[in-house]
Amino acid sequence: MSSRTTPKVAVLMGGPSREREVSLSTGRECAAALRETGFEVVEVDAGPDLCARLSEIKPDVAFNALHGRFGEDGCVQGLLEWMGIPYTHSGVLASSLAMDKERAKAAFQSVGLPVVKSIIASTADVQAKHVMAPPYVVKPNNEGSSVGIYLVNEDANGPPKLSADMPDTVMVEAFAPGREMTTTVMGDRALGVTDILTDGWYDYDAKYVEGGSRHIVPADLPDEITKACLDYALRAHNVLGCRGVSRTDFRWDEARGLDGLILLETNTQPGMTPTSLAPEQAAHQGITFAQLCRWIVEDASCNR
Repeated sequence: MSSRTTPKVAVLMGGPSREREVSLSTGRECAAALRETGFEVVEVDAGPDLCARLSEIKPDVAFNALHGRFGEDGCVQGLLEWMGIPYTHSGVLASSLAMDKERAKAAFQSVGLPVVKSIIASTADVQAKHVMAPPYVVKPNNEGSSVGIYLVNEDANGPPKLSADMPDTVMVEAFAPGREMTTTVMGDRALGVTDILTDGWYDYDAKYVEGGSRHIVPADLPDEITKACLDYALRAHNVLGCRGVSRTDFRWDEARGLDGLILLETNTQPGMTPTSLAPEQAAHQGITFAQLCRWIVEDASCNR
């Protein structure tokens, strides 16, 4: 970080992904918190002119508040590395690896983390027949925030009809029943476990529409399951090579005990509003939203 009296932080937000609106919300909240803690902040809507904007602004740090493709898949990280601007969250390789769900699962399996069976299939095949015995989930292999997810129930009459904007190939994954839970990792520390309660599938609206879900922090769980979530999340963070803050999602089938705990995926750019899952867990550990944002900036670097 620069030695100037008031460090300048460019908060990268918006961008071209399908999660643009969520990113704008994250960016505004983080920018406000960073101003509160004494940083000079410039909010930057990350468009095609991003390189020129950053050259003009000359920030000491880029706070990456982007979600989805281009912002958390290694693309903007590569740009920031090339420009020599220290940035937050995970680096090029960890970001691209985590965003590719199939390759991330292979990394998880390599260190013994529990995942469900999945295959990569063409959208044409998925719509023509059941490529896996129901129940199963169909989703893009490289999107986040429950974008484009289809749940095919056990009693489904036929294969799903996918929207026209789905990619040519998708992930088809065995459905993992049970409670929806998540754990945040901050640096080298797993913060806690949240139980996520919804009326149905934890989809995009359940994540981001007011009242779409309720969060129980900390989750009321047997000690064995809490410890496993903390351990698995930290191991997932490390095997992917994540930096800064990450969040790992789980499903837990209570009837199967520890065998029923399944790791779904790791998010290298978790939502960052005061009521988002990661800041809620930090708050339970006595870390305010402003303190969390400041820590993230102070953790920034190149070569991540």
